[in-house]
Amino acid sequence: MSLLALVLVLASALLHAGWNLLGKRRTLTASFFLLANLSGVALLSPLLLTDAYVVHTWPGSMWGWLLLTGFFQALYCTALAGAYRAGDLSIAYPLARSAPILVVMATSFFLGRGDQLSRWCALGACLIVAGCFLIPMHRFRDLSWKNYLNRSCLLALLAAVGTAGYSLVDDEALRFLRGVDNWDASVVERTLVFAGWQAISSSVWLLLFILPRSTSRQTMRHVLRLDCAAAITAGVAMYVTYGLVLIAMAYAKNVSYVVAFRQVSIPIGVGMGVLFLGESLPAPKILGVLVLLVGLVFVAFG
Repeated sequence: MSLLALVLVLASALLHAGWNLLGKRRTLTASFFLLANLSGVALLSPLLLTDAYVVHTWPGSMWGWLLLTGFFQALYCTALAGAYRAGDLSIAYPLARSAPILVVMATSFFLGRGDQLSRWCALGACLIVAGCFLIPMHRFRDLSWKNYLNRSCLLALLAAVGTAGYSLVDDEALRFLRGVDNWDASVVERTLVFAGWQAISSSVWLLLFILPRSTSRQTMRHVLRLDCAAAITAGVAMYVTYGLVLIAMAYAKNVSYVVAFRQVSIPIGVGMGVLFLGESLPAPKILGVLVLLVGLVFVAFG
C-alpha cells in the first residue's frame, strides 16, 4: 500500500472507532441505519447537485454497480443489527469484521488479480483474522466451534458477505469513474459523488427491507422519536469514514489491502474502550491485539 493510502485508512479507522464508541450503548436496527444513510445523502447533496450534469452519461453498468453496492450495504446493516440482537457481541463481532478480508482476497484471485497480492499481505490477512477471533474472548477456552453454530453467527456471516460485496463492487465502479473523460473533477470529488449515490441506493434498499414489516415500521418511529440525533451523527461519521476508504482504494494495488488494513480500527477501539470505558484487558485480548498488529504491519509493507 502507498503511504497516502495508509494515512487515509488510518484516519478512517480513528473516526470509525470514535463513532462506534459513541454509539456503543445504542440498539442498532435497520431503521437506525436508514436514518444514518439519509444523513449521508444530505451531507453529500451539494456535490450530487453540482455534478448532476455528468450522471446522464454514465452507462447502464454503472447503475448496475450502484444497485449492487446499495443492496450489499443494506444487507450488511440489516444483518449486523440482527446478529447483535440475536446473540453475543463477542462472538458475532469477529466474524463480521474478519470474514470479509478472506472473501475479498479469494475473489481477487478468482478475478485474476492474485498477482497484485504479495505473500506478506496474504499472511498478514490471516493473522488479522486470527487476532479478530482472540480479541473478544475473556478466556482461551471460550474459543470453540460450538460457539459459532447459532443464528447470530449466521447473520454475522451474512453481514460479512455484505461488506465484501460492497467493497468489491465499489472498487470496480470507482475504477470506471476515475477514467471518465468528460468530467472536470478530481479523484476525491468523483469518489464523494459516488459515495452520495451509494447512500441513496442503500437508503432505498433499507426502505424496501423496512416497509413490509409492521415491527420495522414501529422501530422506525421509535428511532425518529428517540434516537434521531444519534443516527444523524452516526451517518455523518459513517460517510466521512467510508469516503476516506473509497479514496484510499485509488492508491492501493488491490482492494484487499484496504479491506485488511481497515481492521486497524479494532486495536484503536480496544484502546478507547480501556481508556474511556474502563474495559478489562484479559490475556486473549492482549494476544489478539498483538497478533493483529503484526498482521497489519505485513499488510502495510507487503
